[in-house]
Amino acid sequence: MEYHITQYDLEQGALEIQYIEEYFGEFPRKKTATEIVRRLNGRRHLILLATAPLPDDPGSVVPVSFKVAHEITASETEPKLADLVKRLRDHVQVDGRRVLYTWIGGTRRDWRGQGHFRALTEQQEAWAIEQGFDEIVVKTKNKFYEMRGTLDHLRFEVVKYERHAGDNAESKVYLSKKLLPDLLRAHRSARTVVQVAL
Repeated sequence: MEYHITQYDLEQGALEIQYIEEYFGEFPRKKTATEIVRRLNGRRHLILLATAPLPDDPGSVVPVSFKVAHEITASETEPKLADLVKRLRDHVQVDGRRVLYTWIGGTRRDWRGQGHFRALTEQQEAWAIEQGFDEIVVKTKNKFYEMRGTLDHLRFEVVKYERHAGDNAESKVYLSKKLLPDLLRAHRSARTVVQVAL
């Protein structure tokens, strides 16, 4: 199977992500295009969207999976990112290295288990290596079992676990993957990537 991926520029990509997030019931709060632009503007970032034909109407192609990532640095001033870097301090070396943070992403329920998220992750890794990044980090919650399983299959390693005092399902799990030179040889998905307005 060949996966179809679009890499978007900031403004158009933010609108696409706002649209696709409406299909994710498990996200308690959806990101707005304005919020996405505010977070990504002025920093290296990547917005990827996978599309696929509808099973009962192959002529109609719809967005099914997405990934949004951006660089984090040791000198973050935005409160949420400064807090993230602080929490990772003893587990991921940010100072003097290029670290890509997978901020948001997912696959629509009806298309899960078909490899779309793997294809996006492999494309993200190829882009990150080309851009000179050293490592990718991601944060999820203990209750997102499918996501944790997917990240495990993609060889992300748990680097920190923050137990939630009241509900272990709400505990935070931080994972990392070092971008080693031979990583691309392990990629399995055939991908067609189109860049939009870059």
